[in-house]
Amino acid sequence: MMRTGFRRSTAAAAALVCAGVLALSACTTTKTSGPGSSSGGGSGQVKVGLVTKTDTNPYFVKLRESAKAAAEAKGGKLIALAGKFDGDNEGQVTAIENLVQQGVKGILITPSNSAGVLGAIKQAQDKGIIVIALDTATSPADAVTATYATNNETAGKLIGQYVKARLGSTPPKLVMMDLDPSATVGVQRHNGFLEGMGLPLNTPDIIGSALTQGDQTKAQQAMENLLQRVGGQVNAVYNINEPAARGAYQALKEKGLTDKVLVGAIDGGCQGVQNVKDGQFVATVMQFPKKMAEDGVNAVFDYAQSGKKPSGFIDTGATLITDKPVAGLASKDTAWGAQNCWG
Repeated sequence: MMRTGFRRSTAAAAALVCAGVLALSACTTTKTSGPGSSSGGGSGQVKVGLVTKTDTNPYFVKLRESAKAAAEAKGGKLIALAGKFDGDNEGQVTAIENLVQQGVKGILITPSNSAGVLGAIKQAQDKGIIVIALDTATSPADAVTATYATNNETAGKLIGQYVKARLGSTPPKLVMMDLDPSATVGVQRHNGFLEGMGLPLNTPDIIGSALTQGDQTKAQQAMENLLQRVGGQVNAVYNINEPAARGAYQALKEKGLTDKVLVGAIDGGCQGVQNVKDGQFVATVMQFPKKMAEDGVNAVFDYAQSGKKPSGFIDTGATLITDKPVAGLASKDTAWGAQNCWG
């Protein structure tokens, strides 16, 4: 449990990461043609690898489905692997190694540990494979060719500004349901939220926090434990994503506190938009994983066909979704959100 904000320096959390073995289903191992080259599909079919943090989080399911559709639309093939849980760095390293052996032309990755996968990425690049980050940047960011992602500090700032406006003159008593300090996405959203609230990283207004791995069950258990200590003091809950927000909401509901606490989220999935409509979340910030996946797949095909590589950070957008807008802060309602969720 933490009382202070995440530092911008992403301190190594490898000791917290359990070594896992990936279930590499539907995968066969083949040899590449040697150092400095990648078959990319010896038959002429371009193979694209995708490595997500997990294969169960709805956000990464959407990312995988979108990448698969984009690759198949171009006559290619997507090989999708994942860690066993959010934070499974060793599982992602194993996945990258497996994809190299299968002769992919490019790898799209949402790194669980922003620095922990750098060695495996470098080995893939040495074989002529383009590596692109989706959703979460590596550390350093230029360890990959390009990053297609939400500006996560902006996403955090948007929900922070909204919560601040809704609290008005009431002093904040915050609970922070965080990800993990080894992942840049968690750090950026956390810090962005506090910036939006107009608070310093070490603010005493944080009365409790927990690492949730973005998991609903873990978040609910963590919130239940926190409520035993902070009780009815809390008036706002920051959540790294919508599964964490659903877990936090359920714990608050069991204590009869939902009418007294503002629950904010980030993701913008269809279920999350419905949660806003139903009044469980005051707002969520929508991301666009379909665009991330399609842009990433297109970049791999461009590289396969012309050798052209994208570069830098490409912001795929973030939109505040709420049915109770506040003055001076742009937002869309849940009707718009339902039509555009994760588009």
